[in-house]
Amino acid sequence: MAVKKLCESYSKSFRGEVQRWGCMKQTGVSLRYMMEFGSRPTEKNLLISAQFLHKELPIRIARRAIELESLPYGLSEKPAVLEVRDWYLDSFRDLRSFPEIKDKNDELEFTQMIKMIKVRHNNVVPTMALGVQQLKKGMNPKIVYEDLDEIHQFLDRFYMSRIGIRMLIGQHVELHNPNPAPDCVGYIHTKMSPVEVARSASEDARSICLREYGSAPDISMYGDPNFTFPYVPTHLHLMVFELVKNSLRAVQERYMDSDKVAPHVRIVVADGIEDVTIKVSDEGGGIRRSGLPKIFTYLYSTAKNPLDEQSDLGSAGGLTMAGYGYGLPISRLYARYFGGDLQIISMEGYGTDAYLHLSRLGDSQEPLP
Repeated sequence: MAVKKLCESYSKSFRGEVQRWGCMKQTGVSLRYMMEFGSRPTEKNLLISAQFLHKELPIRIARRAIELESLPYGLSEKPAVLEVRDWYLDSFRDLRSFPEIKDKNDELEFTQMIKMIKVRHNNVVPTMALGVQQLKKGMNPKIVYEDLDEIHQFLDRFYMSRIGIRMLIGQHVELHNPNPAPDCVGYIHTKMSPVEVARSASEDARSICLREYGSAPDISMYGDPNFTFPYVPTHLHLMVFELVKNSLRAVQERYMDSDKVAPHVRIVVADGIEDVTIKVSDEGGGIRRSGLPKIFTYLYSTAKNPLDEQSDLGSAGGLTMAGYGYGLPISRLYARYFGGDLQIISMEGYGTDAYLHLSRLGDSQEPLP
């Protein structure tokens, strides 16, 4: 099946509409706003939320669809990228053909539709990764991957936008949950314990290490488990899982054939006035200084290429990220989405420290690409 360019396979009026919506201004929201607004999921509030999404989502989706059309190095022509573009166009069409939302029934119907859109986009990350791999296979190996700056910047914008779209849809859908977990407002846990989330994420990472290597270094946690602040636990879990998994792998591979006991991976949770910072430290030998710029690029990974093994990344939100080289750059986007950041500091020959900063004020607006 040949996938045609946008101009061939979609009507002129539809193309014009995508362009028109892609030029409109996006509206960002803050974690605090989502929390305060969602803490009273009355019929009226759900209606306001649906009306906001009915206008906001097509703008964000149109922008990405337009960008997917004009990527450098022929990336737009790759079959996997065309598939992603079609998901975005289908979702845009679904949203635009949905009539004005006037009452509770409209709102419930709209909620079902955006739920379907979220499912349709479940595999965007592995499919885009496949497109980039398809590009890489056909490229001159002399090209330095960091030089493909345009592609990195596009993917940063694209994935950041995706985090925002999924957060907005997920938050709205979750507000309909008749039995929300205590202290939860949609996806946001108003009293999240970073120590507890970090513990659970590091146990998950450790069990994957055990499965792959037959053994795993121990993990030591430092921090007050009773300290809480409002955040999205699934985001934090994903980031800590990624950092701990990288540390465990580095230590495991360094000490695998040694008779020395592998040193612990240490996790420290510190509670500051502006930030909650989580440090993950290992003695896995560190990263060469020349390799450090590469760790946040999308075309680099030290693990084997997962395209050689069919792995399903759609299931648990992408818990088997090794090999795509996507874990760190995407974790950094999750941190930045709510005003935080991720820094990696390494001592070659010794180990690596990752600092995950989470903004505890919850006031920063979404960074809208």
